[in-house]
Amino acid sequence: MENLCFENRELSWLRFNERVLEEAEDERVPLCERLTFLSIFQSNLDEFFMVRIGSLHDQMLLDSESRDNKTKMTYAEQIAAAAERVRELCKRRDSIYRSLIEKLRDQGITLIDFSDIGEKSEKYLRTLFKNDFMPLLSTFVVGKKQSFPFLQNREIYAVATLVSKSGKGEKEKVKIGIVPCGSRLFPRLIPIPERTGCFMLAEELILHYLPLVFSGYKVKYSALARITRNADIDADSIYDEDLNYRDHMAEVVKLRKKLCPVRIEVNGDIERETVKNLCDQIKLDSSMVFTYDTPLDVSFFSGICDQLRSRSELFYATRPPKKSPDFDESRSILDQIEEGDKMLHYPYQSIRPFLMMLSEAAHDPSVISIKMTLYRLARDSKVVESLVEAAENGKQVDVLVELKARFDEENNIEWSRRLERAGCHVIYGIDGLKVHSKLCLILRRKGDEIKYITQVGTGNYNEKTSRLYTDLSVMTADPDIGHEASAVFQALTLGETVDHMQRLLVAPHCLQNKLIDLIDREIAKQKNGGTGHIRLKMNSLTDKVLMDKLIEASRAGVRVEMVVRGICCLRPGVEGFSDNISIISIVGRYLEHSRIYIFGDGSEASYYISSADWMTRNTLRRVEVALPVYSEELRMQLEGIFELLRMDNVQAREMQPDGSYRRRFPGKDIAVSAQDMLYDHAYRQAPNTN
Repeated sequence: MENLCFENRELSWLRFNERVLEEAEDERVPLCERLTFLSIFQSNLDEFFMVRIGSLHDQMLLDSESRDNKTKMTYAEQIAAAAERVRELCKRRDSIYRSLIEKLRDQGITLIDFSDIGEKSEKYLRTLFKNDFMPLLSTFVVGKKQSFPFLQNREIYAVATLVSKSGKGEKEKVKIGIVPCGSRLFPRLIPIPERTGCFMLAEELILHYLPLVFSGYKVKYSALARITRNADIDADSIYDEDLNYRDHMAEVVKLRKKLCPVRIEVNGDIERETVKNLCDQIKLDSSMVFTYDTPLDVSFFSGICDQLRSRSELFYATRPPKKSPDFDESRSILDQIEEGDKMLHYPYQSIRPFLMMLSEAAHDPSVISIKMTLYRLARDSKVVESLVEAAENGKQVDVLVELKARFDEENNIEWSRRLERAGCHVIYGIDGLKVHSKLCLILRRKGDEIKYITQVGTGNYNEKTSRLYTDLSVMTADPDIGHEASAVFQALTLGETVDHMQRLLVAPHCLQNKLIDLIDREIAKQKNGGTGHIRLKMNSLTDKVLMDKLIEASRAGVRVEMVVRGICCLRPGVEGFSDNISIISIVGRYLEHSRIYIFGDGSEASYYISSADWMTRNTLRRVEVALPVYSEELRMQLEGIFELLRMDNVQAREMQPDGSYRRRFPGKDIAVSAQDMLYDHAYRQAPNTN
């Protein structure tokens, strides 16, 4: 019976992506934002195959009998179940795509194929193809004597079944023709002359004129295909000690591009034998072939949105972040933090005070050192600029740059080089662990005393995502917190991790066990006649040890309220086990990214913000930091944020005992959109000078 409390991780993630798809389907969402949600659905699915299916595939090859510890599914069963669910979701995706294309026509934007054009347009496109496309195309003809080309990850290819133009009576010699369609030398959206707002996709043009490309053959069948390759690679397991770690990670990035395919998507008229041949060539099981009747890549939607940018009604209303009322930007930010703890809530409040703090630290004569962990950064990072300036001004700057931040490795490698050139002491992480914490420590010397300014965030030090993700950033001058943050950095510098903390919760040794203690405290309170209460907000929940403990709390009568945006492997409301657990997911304009843990009520409650989800990879295989919040004002702010999210009846979905989600709608009640109300609050609280 207890197994009914758990959901498979991969299937739970697909439920999350379905919630993203619902936003593309929701007519309350402006049209161009719906296009964006459909693009996000696709990019999410790409990453799911590259990382999760890739990982399951590798594990299946190593141990085919091992089972998921929550639902007891083998790796093969998980892959098969995920593939079946993906097919269902993509049918729904295709229907939504066609609906959106119809709505674009009402806005004067039309996507066409060759069935929709006349003779004049066909003549123009033929000439365009011959003059501007054909000279740039690479072509491959695969036969017994020709090797199969390497197919790039997530690139679109035109694939044709070719028949030799042989004499009568001779047996047809069948070959495969392949043409890459992803050249950066021509546009994806091709405008049709004399038809304003009318476009054709470049791959459709190439596919249609394959007979011109393969003029020596008869094109019997043709289709578009897109390969997805495994991107899950263990950088530490293949570490080459002859390379420094940064050069090693650069090699890992190159190697990832050549990993085995895990999916092929097909659109068009192509015979089964050719698809089988393709699968044989790339060593992919035919069960991982997905056939659609819509474009294989909808990233071109961004170009369409640019065409419609002047029509404000097609987009969310512009709402730039507002100034925080807790900061006076005409005064020293560091001094203000010493006067009292401060918190910023993105994207409702601007990241500017935090950036000002770093810039001030880079130039303030009293600042002697800055220590920071960096996981993902903006392309033009003001954070790095301040760290560079600090080092150039003679301050001690210690920076841990996590080179294993998946898909940001190249970006981080370049930033690490720039930081080193400026004189920063750069650390590249710890063997076997990712450093995912968002921790900054500034040391000031005032007379004979050392002052600490500690900042802990729930999200990356990234100016761009601070406008898109909901995150929290707390800054404190608490000396005890500062001492513990200093110990964390000292351990990282030595390639080690801390194993004892009084205030901070620090993975991998002082997070999961401390969370268990906090849950046990609420259980004991309930059993002793009090009222146990746990409130949690996070991106994902998969850690079975912590889920088992939450079930124990529920069975003891502790009320557990959760806001879990993405993966959630714990099912609420299962009779006798999780009756006292309720879970909602909020998917809307902004990506809910902050993590909040609240244990208890009133003055004895414990409040934390953290970079850590309750996933085993975060609690046991990463360096994560959770910061206790002691300021009564900030605690009330966290409580207000959480309660508003729990009241949401516009973007919230309630998780059901069977693992499905039921969307909340206002009905006759007042509509409560937490994200809109938090923005309204930020606008009301902002200083008049803004």
